[in-house]
Amino acid sequence: MSTSTHFLPDLDWRQPVLDWLAQNVPPKRLEHILGVEQTAIDLATRFGSSSELAGRAGLLHDLAKYFTAEKLLAEAHRFGVEVDSIQAQSPHLLHADVSAKLATELFYEHDSTVLRAIANHTLGEPCMDLLSQVLYVADWIEPTRRGNEVEVVRQASERSLIEAVLVGCDQTILELIASRRLIHPRTVSTRNWAAEVFHTQAQEKPQR
Repeated sequence: MSTSTHFLPDLDWRQPVLDWLAQNVPPKRLEHILGVEQTAIDLATRFGSSSELAGRAGLLHDLAKYFTAEKLLAEAHRFGVEVDSIQAQSPHLLHADVSAKLATELFYEHDSTVLRAIANHTLGEPCMDLLSQVLYVADWIEPTRRGNEVEVVRQASERSLIEAVLVGCDQTILELIASRRLIHPRTVSTRNWAAEVFHTQAQEKPQR
């Protein structure tokens, strides 16, 4: 895949986040996070979202990724995040919502679109705004991710952002079915919403 690369902004706010991440996530996860940050900037530039906000969302999106199940549940309770029965059984699904809360508490991130994108990057959300779509797809296709399921999302992103969201949801659902795990309703709802938008856009596209 060939995409233009935009240099990351050298802003003072990044260093405290990088320092915190170095202490709280493994080096491979930090590499992933930096890949998501850059990919989100690239996608935002291509699809008309804010590259600055995309970079912030990318860098902050996995703050709680390596919290234990017990800590995720405790932090969700502390922040007032609603925990449903599936999340109670699979607390790792809470890391996106908890990361959004930590982004505000630890790093004073208050932009609602950034926080929404962080909260939506795992399970998705029907009617996701452009920045949420950008981060959702960036988390799938950043350069360190490999595999056939990643490649089909990457290829879809070359055609359209909403198609990449749809294919990402499809791949998540297929993986969960194959491993006989629970599928969160938000993922199904996001998939169906993305399918509707994708097919509507395809019908509206002028015939050559």
